[in-house]
Amino acid sequence: MSERSNLEWCEILAPPPDNAAITDLRIILVRGLRYGLTERDVTEADLEDFVQDALLKILRELASFRGEARFTTWAQKVAVRVALSELRRKRWRDVSLQDLLTRQADSDFTPAVLTDPTPNPEQKAVQGIMMDKIQYIIAEELTERQRQAMMAVMQGGMPLEEVAVRMGTNRNALYKLLHDARKRLQKRMMGEGLSPDEILAMFDEA
Repeated sequence: MSERSNLEWCEILAPPPDNAAITDLRIILVRGLRYGLTERDVTEADLEDFVQDALLKILRELASFRGEARFTTWAQKVAVRVALSELRRKRWRDVSLQDLLTRQADSDFTPAVLTDPTPNPEQKAVQGIMMDKIQYIIAEELTERQRQAMMAVMQGGMPLEEVAVRMGTNRNALYKLLHDARKRLQKRMMGEGLSPDEILAMFDEA
């Protein structure tokens, strides 16, 4: 396989993409994912699916490549993001939104961002007070649909795409729902004397 410059990759993958270049890039991506996902439970079939999706995404987003890194490095990062996103979806495939909310209702609500693995007694007490306030505010300020989405994303860690499917909506509509919920909570928290910047960071999409 010959080494190509960034410009050569962009030119040869521009519509219509060269089949030989696609084959070469696929080999590079499979090799990279096989190494990068060694600690994940993935099969060769999974890798092929991830790479196929990644290739489509790379071709769609080719114009966004700015040449700040090697093209193959950029492409591998795209492939890794695609693979991790799909693995997250698979993780939640057999979990219903209602089951998730039921488990949350039966347990203490403590978002991971506020969880200290070794809190001292003072930190633990402050966290408890803060979470009591947040739970009360969420229950009072949010609609049931907003609360459902917020709890699934923030506490459950469910990907936006998966929550959107479970709620019968799309990613953009869900993002707006969460945005509106965040604004309502921010206004109420400011009135309660809480620090919205610190607490509401948990609602931001990575």
